[in-house]
Amino acid sequence: MEPIKRRKFLKNSASMAGAALVAPAYIRNMVTDSPNERVNVAVIGAGGERERVRGIIRGRGIVHIREYAKMQNVNVKTICDVDERLFPGVSKEVEELFGTKPGTEVDMRNILEDKDIDIISIATPDHWHALHTVWACQAGKDVYVEKPSSHNVYEGRKMVEATMKYNRIVQSGICYRSSQAVKEGIKLVHDGILGKVYMARGITWRYREPIGTFPDSPVPNGVNWDMFLGPAPYRAFNLNRFLYHWHWFWDTGTAEMGNNAIYRMDTARWALNKNAHPVKIHCSGGLYGRGNEQETPNIMDATYEYEDGMVIQNEVRCLSVHPEGIPEDKGVVFVYGDKGWMSLSGSGYKTYFGKKNEPGQFKSEDDFPQETRSNGWKNLVDCVRSGRREDLDKPMIDGHLSSALCNLGIIAYRIGRELNFNPETEKFINDQGADKLLTRVYREPYIMPDKV
Repeated sequence: MEPIKRRKFLKNSASMAGAALVAPAYIRNMVTDSPNERVNVAVIGAGGERERVRGIIRGRGIVHIREYAKMQNVNVKTICDVDERLFPGVSKEVEELFGTKPGTEVDMRNILEDKDIDIISIATPDHWHALHTVWACQAGKDVYVEKPSSHNVYEGRKMVEATMKYNRIVQSGICYRSSQAVKEGIKLVHDGILGKVYMARGITWRYREPIGTFPDSPVPNGVNWDMFLGPAPYRAFNLNRFLYHWHWFWDTGTAEMGNNAIYRMDTARWALNKNAHPVKIHCSGGLYGRGNEQETPNIMDATYEYEDGMVIQNEVRCLSVHPEGIPEDKGVVFVYGDKGWMSLSGSGYKTYFGKKNEPGQFKSEDDFPQETRSNGWKNLVDCVRSGRREDLDKPMIDGHLSSALCNLGIIAYRIGRELNFNPETEKFINDQGADKLLTRVYREPYIMPDKV
């Protein structure tokens, strides 16, 4: 099947918006009658706070719940998690925030049968993002899906196809797309403030302690371990593969590159106006420092070259680092042109020009009125109410293209050499070994269908 390009995706989104307004309610399952009508949400991956060896885990699901609580006429109707031990605490907070006690489920497929649910908000581990999104689209639900959108390139494409086929509104959880300051900075780059741009460089820093070693152990009461593993191979329960540390194993996570560098890659790709995949990918790195049983590296340095010669660099560091790698929000993108350069982060943008790096235009997110600020959750709810998918800050096609940068970098790291990629077919050129890592072997019954 020919890949869906971003321009075609957004064009089809605009034309489908009108059709969505006349589609039967049981197909649309969207709020369009009144902007004040209640929007019901199910949060998958309840989050909450759990103790672990070092400190407290604060899952992303509770962030979703608190963001929806800031909006009028939005209700978290159901929470879902494989760990039933979370339900009492999270249910209590939901009831305090929304005034009603939520339903609870362990298997999100049971939620899909609820016709009152409008939005499925996905805050699960990376390896579940795609299947949950596709199932939700097939059930006529709209979706917020955490970053990275996908665990591999193949399933990212399936997510785009499902969004289009079922005419759903799907928001990729890449938060900088909603920043007014970042939007303005990107527009300045596109308008030529830096001259002819040729490269963007993302740096992500998160200091990570070693995860240590834990023996396999019995599955704790209240945990559905089979459901947690889902499409991943079955293995004995291990605390290091549960809770937050699932990030650091290939079966379930995408390393720090997919965990946080995704923000930088999305901003870099946006700044360079790259709406296709790169053609060459190289990545080096390794797992350095103290003893660890994690599989993923804590240092990665990837380079992506596009057909026109433009370059994106992606540097990820999880050990001590010099100040360049420690901006206010532990991540920054530098955009380079023949007249100057710009730094972009969650804090805003700054420009510098000429041989002496003379400061130019700059703006902080705090410089914008509070009422003009938004985020991915509010933007999604607004689009669900209006039926206008084209107004999404982070449509699924962008989630796929940016997540693919991380996934392609991971493949180059694991293969250990430079790779040549065909953006049209989404396959490597004459490289069956690398092609195998574009997808995974799915465990029954958690299979990603080829035809969504």
